[in-house]
Amino acid sequence: MATSLFMHQYLQRGELSGIYGKVMEGKRLSFDDGLALWKSDDLTAIGALANIVRENKNGNDTFYVRNQHINYTNLCNKGCKFCSFYAQKDGPSAYTMSMEQVRQKLERTRHLPVTEIHMVAGINKKLPYSYYLELLDTVKATRPEAHIKAFTMVELLHIQTLANKPMTEMLLELKAHGLCSLPGGGAEILTDRVHDAIFPRKETAAEWLETAKTAHRAGLHTNATMLYGHIETLEERVIHTMKLREAQDETGGFLTFIPLAFSSKGTKLSHIPSTTGYLDLKAIAIGRLMLDNFPHIKAFWMMITPPVAQTAQWYGADDIDGTIVEYTITHEIDDDNEGQNLSQRQLVQMIVEAGRDPVERDPLYNVIERDDSRAVLEDPRRLALPMLAQS
Repeated sequence: MATSLFMHQYLQRGELSGIYGKVMEGKRLSFDDGLALWKSDDLTAIGALANIVRENKNGNDTFYVRNQHINYTNLCNKGCKFCSFYAQKDGPSAYTMSMEQVRQKLERTRHLPVTEIHMVAGINKKLPYSYYLELLDTVKATRPEAHIKAFTMVELLHIQTLANKPMTEMLLELKAHGLCSLPGGGAEILTDRVHDAIFPRKETAAEWLETAKTAHRAGLHTNATMLYGHIETLEERVIHTMKLREAQDETGGFLTFIPLAFSSKGTKLSHIPSTTGYLDLKAIAIGRLMLDNFPHIKAFWMMITPPVAQTAQWYGADDIDGTIVEYTITHEIDDDNEGQNLSQRQLVQMIVEAGRDPVERDPLYNVIERDDSRAVLEDPRRLALPMLAQS
C-alpha cells in the first residue's frame, strides 16, 4: 500500500521536509538528521517516512517465524543494572539446564513445526567449553531440522576464554556443532558512558562490534539490537544506529535491527518508568530510517505488546518475530505462562488485521510455504486474539 498523495504533500510542507527529500532520493541520513527525528514530536510524519522506506524494501510483506526460546542458565557474573533475568537475592532462583532438561523442553514442542531454536543466557563462569558444544549437539540431535540461533556477543567472548582459541577458529567449531546464526542481544547502547554507568562488566561497544563483524566474516549472520528507554540520551541513540550502520557497510552480515524496550521491573533501575507506545513506535521508525543498509526491522511483540507491534508494521517494521514459547529474558507481559507465546494462527491473524501480508520465514529470511499457513489465510472465520483483548 503506497503512501497517499496527501501524506506526501504533508511531508513536503512539514518540519521534516529536508529528511523527506533525502528519503525520496534514497540518500543516507546524517547524525543531524537522526537527532532531528528524535527531537521531533511529529510521530505521524516520522512513521510515514519510515513506511516509505519499509515498503520500498519489503512491500506489503510482514515476516514471522515459528521459534522456541531456550535460556539455558540464569547464573551471570555481569550484574547489569538493567537486567531482571539473572539469579540474585530476592530475585529469580538460580538454574542451569542439564542436557536432559534441554531435550525435554525440545520434546515438549515436538508436535509443532519449529523452524528456529533461539538460545541465549547468562554468563555462568562454572560451565566448561564442552557444555556449549554439548548444548549445540543436543539441540541438533533432538531437532535436526531446526536452525540454531544462539549466543550473544558477550556469550561468545566468554566462550572464547573457555575455548582458549582465536575467535574465528572457535566460531567455526561452534558451526561444526550446529550453530547457524547469532542473535543481536547485548548491544544495549554502544557508547562508553552508558556502558560504564549500567553494565561495566560486559563487553565494550568496540568489543561488541568487532565480535559481530568477526562472526560475519566467519559466515554467520547476526541481528543487532538497541535497548532504549533507560539513561541513554537522544544523541546516544543516534550514535548507536550509526555505529551499526558503519559495521554493516563493512561486512553486510546484519539481517535485522530489533529495538528493545527497557522494562525496569525487578532491575536496579526500577525508578525509571516503562516505555510508551509512542516511544516504541518512534524507536522502530527511526531505526528504519537511519539503518538504510539493514534488510529488516523487527517489532518484538513480546516486549512492546501485540497491538503496538501491529501498529509498528506501518512505522517501518516488516517483522513481528514469532511464536516464541517460554521467553524469560525480560518481563512477561502477562503473569501466567500463556502470555509467553502466540500460535501460528494468531500471528498470521495479527498481521492480516494490521493490513499486511503474512510471510513465514526461516531465520535467514528464506520464505517457507506450508499448507497450514495457506489454510489460515483461506479460512473466512477469524479467531479472536485473546492477547490483543487483554493488552
